[in-house]
Amino acid sequence: MSRRVVRQSKFRHVFGQAAKADQAYEDIRVSKVTWDSSFCAVNPKFLAIIVEAGGGGAFIVLPLAKTGRVDKNYPLVTGHTAPVLDIDWCPHNDNVIASASDDTTIMVWQIPDYTPMRNITEPIITLEGHSKRVGILSWHPTARNVLLSAGGDNMIIIWNVGTGEVLLSLDDMHPDVIHSVCWNSNGSLLATTCKDKTLRIIDPRKGQVVAERARPHEGARPLRAVTADGKLLSTGFSRMSERQLALWDPNNFEEPVALQEMDTSNGVLLPFYDPDSSIVYLCGKGDSSIRYFEITDEPPFVHYLNTFSSKEPQRGMGFMPKRGLDVSKCEIARFYKLHERKCEPIIMTVPRKSDLFQDDLYPDTPGPEPALEADEWLSGQDADPVLISLRDGYVPPKHRELRVTKRNILDVRPPSVPRRSQSSSDAPLSQHTLETLLEEIKALRERVQAQEQRITALENMLCELVDGTD
Repeated sequence: MSRRVVRQSKFRHVFGQAAKADQAYEDIRVSKVTWDSSFCAVNPKFLAIIVEAGGGGAFIVLPLAKTGRVDKNYPLVTGHTAPVLDIDWCPHNDNVIASASDDTTIMVWQIPDYTPMRNITEPIITLEGHSKRVGILSWHPTARNVLLSAGGDNMIIIWNVGTGEVLLSLDDMHPDVIHSVCWNSNGSLLATTCKDKTLRIIDPRKGQVVAERARPHEGARPLRAVTADGKLLSTGFSRMSERQLALWDPNNFEEPVALQEMDTSNGVLLPFYDPDSSIVYLCGKGDSSIRYFEITDEPPFVHYLNTFSSKEPQRGMGFMPKRGLDVSKCEIARFYKLHERKCEPIIMTVPRKSDLFQDDLYPDTPGPEPALEADEWLSGQDADPVLISLRDGYVPPKHRELRVTKRNILDVRPPSVPRRSQSSSDAPLSQHTLETLLEEIKALRERVQAQEQRITALENMLCELVDGTD
């Protein structure tokens, strides 16, 4: 009687490989700020990296195709008055990125498809509400223009970027510094870790903690957590400073479903979870390796797959969304590893002999279209991500402009004081005067929108000309 010894899995032979030298991004002064964020964000169009900058904070945005040595005068995105601590691309608009800074502000930027001639210094909108540094950003996975920020004031704020409004403010749930925040797949709940050693699941719209677990890891170093298909994955340290990966059932926080111990190191493990393959990748800051594990519904639940190792330690790591991968090469994940002076792509591949599209490796994955508007989500609606097929590959759409509309006309400062009509200039304010002012504001807005549409059309023409000359 034979029994199967080797576990069956299509991801058992996943292997990682660094891209060729000419596919790396050289001569980038990666930020030296001591902050446990990834310092890197990537989408199917652009690579963004937080860099060293004098007199404030900055990050660089490069088209993915612009590999090789980066000119030292390449335009930056500047505007913060203190170092940038975190950046995050909007999942529903590949040209929009948010940045958080030590100067307590969040800025949202529109990145053009063409290479700008000078630094980008004017954000679409600046969000001000935190009283201390802002170190965590996370866009809502399914609702348009909903952005979460967490700061050193132990507060989480959820914004409507389209109007500049605060949708929700969670300021009494964390007694200490927040280490990580993660949405679940439909954006109905948050998983947070805090310096008080507590793992929490929060319903942001009800403003309450649904479940919590004190000291999920016994060590003193920071915790991290990500949601994983209805469960939670956390990384932390044991009392003996061994790094750990734990899998939790939110309905029963007494004991972890599985606990995996690794090595002894001081580097905080940054977890990246891929729901399409149920693989979690662990990237330690200061490490020179990426470990990856498959999560299953059967014991022992967490299965070690392999480790990608290289010679140089990583300063940070970017994780490409699934729609940005090359399906023709059976690529199931791609990382962008930050060195001191460069960024190097790391490609994870499942070896297959066939050149045909591999349906089992690429189930339908979240696309760029939002499933909800911000107001719908705030009112209590939930929706799963709008999925797309990768069978024919993914082509990023052309430049789409994010428009910010202030809802309160008192928030709109016109460039000059509107002229009053001769009949009302010497009279006290009246209903007629108010209507006149509102009409003039409306007319000015229409003119501005017309000009913006013309600018967008010209930019699209410029993109087409640039693409035609490449």
